[in-house]
Amino acid sequence: MLFYSFFKSLVGKDVVVELKNDLSICGTLHSVDQYLNIKLTDISVTDPEKYPHMLSVKNCFIRGSVVRYVQLPADEVDTQLLQDAARKEAVQQKQ
Repeated sequence: MLFYSFFKSLVGKDVVVELKNDLSICGTLHSVDQYLNIKLTDISVTDPEKYPHMLSVKNCFIRGSVVRYVQLPADEVDTQLLQDAARKEAVQQKQ
């Protein structure tokens, strides 16, 4: 639930989602669910020559299981808070 809560705090921010098929999609994070499925708005692909069929797509839903990486805006990520939350969750799971 840690990552779900974290991604919920980034709704409305611009992110880059890299998929397992090497497609990278830039867009505004519209929503995320408990399975880390992601909905993006105002999307663009980083390599339009390789994926010309994606040029006409404006919004997309991405299944969480096909996501390789999510690149986040550096100024929006509080790494200390994220590390503290991860430690607390790890301690709770051990109990």
